[in-house]
Amino acid sequence: MYTEKVMEHFTNPRNVGEIDNADGVGEVGNMKCGDIMRIYIKVNDENVIEDVKFRTFGCGAAIATSSVVTEMVKGKTIDEALEITNKKVAEELGGLPENKMHCSNLAADALHKAIEDLKNKRSEE
Repeated sequence: MYTEKVMEHFTNPRNVGEIDNADGVGEVGNMKCGDIMRIYIKVNDENVIEDVKFRTFGCGAAIATSSVVTEMVKGKTIDEALEITNKKVAEELGGLPENKMHCSNLAADALHKAIEDLKNKRSEE
């Protein structure tokens, strides 16, 4: 059902936690399945994501997609991170079962919301 890479990220998730004074925080949820994701980003003056962490409450696929998204964006610019789509997340994991594709949507959406939060905070300064 799940690829080896999905199982690896589920059983050994990377970058779990929170970032105090995060530059951006994005939260999304899917009430149908109960998955809730929160992604925290720390961005330097060159707009490079230097740290990223997540907290996810949900199924194995939701945890795996959150974990892999953090690996995909660390060291990337904000513009590069915005190019990450739900399809790219699923591809990075070697695919997801059709009924779990919504989990990859959540991970990309939470990342995009964190970037939106960062931009909103910067425009207020």
